Amino acid sequence: MRIAVTGANSSVGLRLLEQAANAGIAVNAGVRSERALRSLPTHDLISPRIISYQEPDSLDALLDECGSVVHLAGILIPGKHTSYREANVDATAAVADAARHGKLKSLVFVSVLGASPASANPYFRSKGEAELVAAGDAPAGVIIRTPILLGPGSAGSAALLAAAERGKASLLGGGKYVLQPLDVDDLCAAILAACRNPEAGVHELAGPERIAYRELVGRAAELLGKSIRIRGIPILAAKLGAALTSRLRGGITPAVIDVITTDEAVHENADKALGITLTPLKTTLARLMEKSPHE
Repeated sequence: MRIAVTGANSSVGLRLLEQAANAGIAVNAGVRSERALRSLPTHDLISPRIISYQEPDSLDALLDECGSVVHLAGILIPGKHTSYREANVDATAAVADAARHGKLKSLVFVSVLGASPASANPYFRSKGEAELVAAGDAPAGVIIRTPILLGPGSAGSAALLAAAERGKASLLGGGKYVLQPLDVDDLCAAILAACRNPEAGVHELAGPERIAYRELVGRAAELLGKSIRIRGIPILAAKLGAALTSRLRGGITPAVIDVITTDEAVHENADKALGITLTPLKTTLARLMEKSPHE
C-alpha cells in the first residue's frame, strides 16, 4: 500500500510517517519548501516531494501510485499573507480535485471538533467548509475531527510543558475550559486504519478522558515534580489585546482565543468505528514528561 500525505513536516505528519514506515506502508510525503523537505526522516519507504496547492501538476505527482491521500495541512493562526480561506478551504479543494483526477479510493481529512460551515468563528467555519469540500463517495471522504493533540512536537504539548515547568501559569479564563486530549499516536493509528478501510463520513475522535485545562497543567507539573500556581487571564481582556496586536503584527486573534477556550465535546467517539484503542491520558502525559527537555 502507498499513501500520500500533505503537511508531512507537521508534528502529526512526522509521527504518521514513522508509523507508516514501521507498518511497511510506502508514503509520498508532501511539503512546501526545501527546508521542510530536509526535516523529513530518511527511509526507503518515504518519498519526499515539494508541492504547491496552486500547481495541480505537483499534486498529481504527489498522488502518483497512491490509493489514499491524507490531508493534514492547514492553519489555526492566520498570517498577514495567508487567510483561512486559502490555507484551510482552497488547499483542501486542490487536494480533493487531485484525488478525483487520480481516481484515489479515499481522502482522509483531519479536521477539528467544532468545525461547522455555519459557525460564527472564522476558523471553525473554514474547517467546516473544508469538510464539505473533502466529503464525497469518490474518493471516499473520511473526515476525522480532533481535539487538542498531545505528542512529541505538537503545539498543545509545548504549551502544556512550558506552563508546567515554570511552576506558575497564566491561563485564559483560569483554564476552566474542558478538553478531551488525544494522543497523536492514536490519531496516526486511526488515519492508517482509515486508509486501509475507508468509510466515508465524519468521525469525531477524542481521548478517553475529559479534563479542565487547569487540571491538565496541574497533572503535568506533578509529573515533573513541580508545584503549580495558576493565575487567570480575563478572556475579554485577552481578546482586546489580541485584536490590537494581531492588526499590527499578526499572530493570535480574538477568534483564535475563542477556539482555545471552547469546551471540547464529542457526540460519539469514533475509536471503535475506526478500530483503534485509545491511550489513557496518564500514559500520554507520562510519555511527554519522559521526553521533556525541561527535566
